[in-house]
Amino acid sequence: MQLKTLLNRVQKFKSFVYKDVRFSEGDEPALLVTVVPRANGRAVCSGCDEKRPGYDKLGERRFEFVPLWGIAVFFLYAMRRVDCPRCGVTVEALPWANGKHQLATAYACFLAKWAQRLSWKETARAFHTSWEKVFAAVSQAVEWGLAHRDLSDVTAIGVDEVLWHRGHKYLTVVYQIDEHCKRLLWIGKDRTTMSFMRFWSWFGEERARKLQFICSDMWKPYLKVIAYKAKKKGMGVVHLLDRFHIAKNMNMAIDKVRAIEARELAAQGIDVLKNARWSILKRPENLTEKQEAKLAQLERRKNLKTFRAYLLKESFQGFWDYLSTAWAAKFLDRWCTRAMRSRIEPMKKMARQLRRHRQLLLNWIKARDRVSLGAVEGQNNRLKLTFRKSYGFRTLKATEIALYHTMGQLPEKPMTHRFC
Repeated sequence: MQLKTLLNRVQKFKSFVYKDVRFSEGDEPALLVTVVPRANGRAVCSGCDEKRPGYDKLGERRFEFVPLWGIAVFFLYAMRRVDCPRCGVTVEALPWANGKHQLATAYACFLAKWAQRLSWKETARAFHTSWEKVFAAVSQAVEWGLAHRDLSDVTAIGVDEVLWHRGHKYLTVVYQIDEHCKRLLWIGKDRTTMSFMRFWSWFGEERARKLQFICSDMWKPYLKVIAYKAKKKGMGVVHLLDRFHIAKNMNMAIDKVRAIEARELAAQGIDVLKNARWSILKRPENLTEKQEAKLAQLERRKNLKTFRAYLLKESFQGFWDYLSTAWAAKFLDRWCTRAMRSRIEPMKKMARQLRRHRQLLLNWIKARDRVSLGAVEGQNNRLKLTFRKSYGFRTLKATEIALYHTMGQLPEKPMTHRFC
């Protein structure tokens, strides 16, 4: 089977034919495929996608195609210009490339697919191309996917802030967290009220009215915007807090109690809290033998504030097991009363925080069987993995493209043949 026959099987273009194929030797060998228009074919205007009469012909250009046996493949084609009554004199549209891109569409999709599995640098190295070409390929795939994705089934979203660059530079990320679909919806610069408001402007009021659940942490700008949308815009949405951030704040409070008490005891020559940090922060089922022994040692000294705070933390885990919001509310109120009477300031601060967001905590019970409540942190882990795989990104644009490409579940451009 000749190479022209193979190309006609996998990439056949209407009104164009493969004239010949030749092998170019040199430092970088390549297969050069000459493409010409059919004798009776008319060029298509790139502005209005209509067939128009020809005007003149430009010089020959190269379009890089999917490599064959590790050998670069190039389409050679002299582009025509058309005389369009609507758009004027314009360059024709090509079925194998977009605009002024030097990569054939098939090759761009090929590189973009591999860039989901490898870092962009590794993809460029594997296929003997440049990082810039991989970036261009991924950008094309993301641009097409964002323009063609379906947002009609979004009923639950989660919002969080993530650090993307040193110097306290944050992104606001919004995920879809429905049971049937978990994906990245939107990325915004900074974690301010205005940045989150830009999401709602992009999302639109019609889609916003379909929302049933919004999950967030206790970052004040997010709480402020969600409360405004729920009250002023008449959205019948249930706002709930993310369990991960509650547990994180609880652990921070216990660790603060431990640090303060450890310094006080060390001044008296008592080192009972030495190496006790992870014994009280980890769940009991995850402790090592040494940590279990350390926790048993602390248990024998029940007057320690650290151990009393630990007991408060472990007792609060029962809140997440409730199925009834009424019983969960009673449990929460009793727990907050115990914490306020403990005379342990970090735990009292935690109790005040939970009381302020009491209804948002109870909403978690309502939504537990209807949305994926751990999806926000799960998506954040995927986001961090994307950063680590590429050792970070220098620009915000590259960061957005990489995250949408990896986590957006974007539709792919239909092709006559899948190369990978």
